[in-house]
Amino acid sequence: MARWMAPARRGPLRASVTLPGSKSQTNRALLLGATARQPLEITGALLSRDTLLAARALQQLGVRFTGDLTVHAPERFTLSGQIDCGLAGTVMRFVPALAAFGEGTVRFDGDEAARTRPLKDLLDALVALGARVEYHGEPGSLPFSLTGRTGEFPTEVTLDSSATSQYLSALLLAAPAAPQSFTVSLTGTVPSAAHVEMTTRMLADQGIPVRYDHGYLASATRPAGVPITVEPDLSNAGPFLAATLICGGQVTLRHWPAESTQAGADWASLLPLFGAEVIEHGSDLVVRAGSAPWEGVDLDLGRIGELTPTIAALCTLATTPSRLRGIAHLRGHETNRLAALVTEIRRCGGEAEETETGLIIRPGQLHPADFRAYADHRMATFGALLGLALPGSSVDDIACTEKTLPQFPARWEALLAGTNSPAIPSLGEALARG
Repeated sequence: MARWMAPARRGPLRASVTLPGSKSQTNRALLLGATARQPLEITGALLSRDTLLAARALQQLGVRFTGDLTVHAPERFTLSGQIDCGLAGTVMRFVPALAAFGEGTVRFDGDEAARTRPLKDLLDALVALGARVEYHGEPGSLPFSLTGRTGEFPTEVTLDSSATSQYLSALLLAAPAAPQSFTVSLTGTVPSAAHVEMTTRMLADQGIPVRYDHGYLASATRPAGVPITVEPDLSNAGPFLAATLICGGQVTLRHWPAESTQAGADWASLLPLFGAEVIEHGSDLVVRAGSAPWEGVDLDLGRIGELTPTIAALCTLATTPSRLRGIAHLRGHETNRLAALVTEIRRCGGEAEETETGLIIRPGQLHPADFRAYADHRMATFGALLGLALPGSSVDDIACTEKTLPQFPARWEALLAGTNSPAIPSLGEALARG
């Protein structure tokens, strides 16, 4: 594939940005609709590779979609054929959990890189709930076949969710399809707590409060079918807001929620650490550049790990060392993000090393680089962000940003030019086209 030449800064920004919906909220909303008591209408859903894979996987289980995006739950889930998970963690974890309460057998597979993503502890929990799993490669990884549960149903299941919070979210979101409620007893520390908060908040909004008492109660109560409005993807907002620090000027992010469980909500408090001025103006968030350059930071990102690549890009440009902690779980994301970040920071002349739980980044003699994306959307935007400061840089696979952010190159160009963002495509229309 052709390398993408990353645009360099041209002067101070003066841009207003409207971003598509949150991938994390969209896929949770789809799961809630798949078990709801009545048709569930979703507004603002993201159309991206990950969300399209999730919707098509649910269609294969018997879920129907109509109109702009209304989800109709089936009487029961029927399992057959093969489901393509792509590289989407939410699909390879949420959908098998739901399928465990269906009838029949279905095979799950995905991209080559997906076969290294952790699944074993979740699948072990599904087996404990009565499902049957047959591996067709490395045990605990894609590809595998899952047969819906049979036999006596336990009141409690033990889960190690230290590799990813998606294991816990998967069980909580699938529980409405279970024959009865059950307790999820956790071992280990759950990373990315913001995503668990998102799951429990969205369940509560559907009349399913999640109680914790020596474990999470996974409730068999079906969602009420209350309409869901998906917020803009605040994690994807990061590179656009951080660009202000590199280019100068001001960027306005439209429709910023007053409160949110998204990890990206923390940009409002993180960017001032790098000298930015952040102002909430009505329903918008305004970020103004401070005085460059900025100093490094020492941060525990365990709760908001997906923001790490953008923060690491800013740390690469800092004048003093930075330490990023609490993110060992990033080794199991779309790629080993810690190793990838070290490699790419060194590629452009920076200094970086892995620690047991994160990264140390030190100033270096920076120069343009041909960045690798590793089929990872956040590594691609990491390269785009550094490309602003290092003219002549490129990214080998900018197309992988389609995973969560459609038309990223055009949106990036609109940011720099101060023109309108491209129109936001519709997931409902894409599903109607087939």
